[in-house]
Amino acid sequence: MTGSPVSLALIAAVADNGVIGDGGCMPWRLSSDLRRFKALTMGRPIVMGRRTFDSIGKPLAGRTNIVVTRNSGFRAEGVIVAADLTEALDAARRAARNESAAEVFVVGGGEIYRQAMASADRLHITHVHARPAGDVTFPPIDAAVWERVSAEDIPAGDKDSAPTTYAVYRRRGVPSR
Repeated sequence: MTGSPVSLALIAAVADNGVIGDGGCMPWRLSSDLRRFKALTMGRPIVMGRRTFDSIGKPLAGRTNIVVTRNSGFRAEGVIVAADLTEALDAARRAARNESAAEVFVVGGGEIYRQAMASADRLHITHVHARPAGDVTFPPIDAAVWERVSAEDIPAGDKDSAPTTYAVYRRRGVPSR
């Protein structure tokens, strides 16, 4: 991996109305999607904002956790703290090369997604077929910039509060992997 580029992916569950969170919580229950999230991100560095980290409550096992915060006094065991997204992505790419991972993931929240969208190569989006109230949204996915390369409709399971469509988008002009 030393000489290979490390790609950047955003991964999110996004409601039909763009909502991704409400009051520090996810506005749905999607057990099947959490399993996919874990499978996709395991062994890869993840970048998140401090509020997202606070909502999770601990570092996610099996992944290098990098938390972006403007609070210079913030410390949490098991995470790398970065002052801004650029610093966080540099740390994530270094970790990815050290761990032989080809990809790093941005996992939230809304402001971090907005900042990272311009640099991302791929989007892993679970479109949640619901319209919950919420105070955090995902940035629009511009079809002129993003090409959907796959999609799978997933009915709501026993532990899911809504049906979903899991889709992968590739930035136009970025080769397939």
